[in-house]
Amino acid sequence: MPAEGLDWMPRADQLTDDELVRLITIAVRDLGVHELRFTGGEPLLRRGLEDVIAASAALTPRPDISLTTNGIGLARRAEALAAAGVNRLNVSMDTLRPERFATITRRDRLSDVLDGLTAARAAGLGPIKINSVLLRGVNDDEAVALVGFAVDQGYELRFIEQMPLDAQHGWERSEMITAGEVMERLAGHFVLTPDPGERGGAPAERWLVDGGPAVVGIIASVTRPFCGACDRTRLTADGQVRSCLFARTETDLRAMLRGGSPDTEIATPGAPPCGANSPATASTSPASCSRTGR
Repeated sequence: MPAEGLDWMPRADQLTDDELVRLITIAVRDLGVHELRFTGGEPLLRRGLEDVIAASAALTPRPDISLTTNGIGLARRAEALAAAGVNRLNVSMDTLRPERFATITRRDRLSDVLDGLTAARAAGLGPIKINSVLLRGVNDDEAVALVGFAVDQGYELRFIEQMPLDAQHGWERSEMITAGEVMERLAGHFVLTPDPGERGGAPAERWLVDGGPAVVGIIASVTRPFCGACDRTRLTADGQVRSCLFARTETDLRAMLRGGSPDTEIATPGAPPCGANSPATASTSPASCSRTGR
């Protein structure tokens, strides 16, 4: 996030709650989507989030519902999210040091994130995964500490290679800590063995920590891309379907909704729909999924 912030999307451009629920319903009811992830941006900024989640959880067949958040507002909403139907949770947290957290996020709110994790666990939102991005010279000396914290607290840590998705084009590969480097740093402190479970289309390679049950995941989007197994489709807050985080084109479903298209037309193979057996993900901006860590 640049220091000066970003322009807010006009509310009129965003899907209404009813429009969002309608698209989710088509995806689940007609197209075989069985997993939903609400992400962003920051999904907790959406006032009607719990209502959208509850409507999604009431669908038949009932989809698995997860949420990715920065955790800052999680403590006061964890119980409501669980009651609405969230099954699983990812929280983005790159450091355990308050001063570094303030530098990285431009907010001195690490204690709020930690309180949010505790509240989420108390509300039964599990498994809880922590998404961390290591940057050279910024927080790359905390790999071991982050794993130790996650293991001690019963969370699953996922390291994510920084991806070149920034609108300011400031990404530098030299600053990125690779999956191989992460493994090297952890190997001197933990015994990591491959998780025998089937990975399928999941983006994370998972490793048992000291024999398990604790697990650490690594999402090597840059150095070990997994495009061939990807089964994700993304729906942005303004109603665009993106088949990939790096896609240069989108399909406008908002225009179809507001133009009076029936559900059958929106779901037709001629219009690129959410793919069968793929999770639909609600996003709060067209290119804001770089940290989701599914």
